[in-house]
Amino acid sequence: MPSEKIRVLIVDDHASVRYSLSIILELCDDLQLIGEAANGKDALALCQRLHPDVVLMDLLMPVMDGVTTTKFLHEHHPDIRVLILTSGTDPDLITAAMEAGAQGYLEKHVNIEVLAEAIRAATT
Repeated sequence: MPSEKIRVLIVDDHASVRYSLSIILELCDDLQLIGEAANGKDALALCQRLHPDVVLMDLLMPVMDGVTTTKFLHEHHPDIRVLILTSGTDPDLITAAMEAGAQGYLEKHVNIEVLAEAIRAATT
C-alpha cells in the first residue's frame, strides 16, 4: 500500500451522489477526495489540473458521458485509473466503458468496504 493517500476525483451529474461518495471517502484514512465534476468535460479539466490517482466515473451524464471521458483519459492520461460507478447494469454500456479503458465497475449502492478496496486495487 502506498504511503501517501490515494487521490480520488468523483464524476457524477447528481450532487447527492457526489456528496454521498465524498462522505464515504472521508471515512477511509488512505483515500483523499481532491475534486468533483458533474460531467466528463469538467472532469477532463480537473484531471489535467489535479492529476488524480483514481476517477470514480458515472456513465450517463450531460455534456460528455462516462465512456467518452474514460476513453480520453485512457489515451491521454494512462496513469489515471477509472472505476465506473453506475446505477444500472446495462451490459452494452459497461462493455463500452471497459473497452474504453476502465479498470472496473461497481454499482452505486456498493458498500463502503467494497468501494474502498476497489479504489485501492485500481492503483496496484
